[in-house]
Amino acid sequence: MTENAIRLQRTYRHSPEAVWAALTTPDLLAKWWAPGDIAPVVGHRFTMDMGNWGQQQCEVTAVQPGKSITFVFAEGTLDTTITWALEATEDGTILHFEHAGFNLDTPMGRTALEGMGNGWPGLIERIDQVLVSAN
Repeated sequence: MTENAIRLQRTYRHSPEAVWAALTTPDLLAKWWAPGDIAPVVGHRFTMDMGNWGQQQCEVTAVQPGKSITFVFAEGTLDTTITWALEATEDGTILHFEHAGFNLDTPMGRTALEGMGNGWPGLIERIDQVLVSAN
């Protein structure tokens, strides 16, 4: 059986506070991923503007301030869950990323898993560029 999740890990030479800001501040999020009025507050509903893929409805479901955030992504269409968890290291931060819950029984779910599986590594790489230019 194919895994219905994308899991990545990326190390940054930036503080957990800086990486957290890149994940949870709308202006910074828009620079590396897409415009959206995210907020690290459980129950916060927001929309991500995914360009050609349209407006995706999201809802924050769990937050450990400065450490992790989980939200439903593309509510009503993909209904997947994205989790970003931060781990402080001696010289930076490790981001643990998971995009889970793809419905592999549907063509859209399979296509989304494949497309996003190819896209996410480059996207989370861009966080570093945003943080370097912010300093």
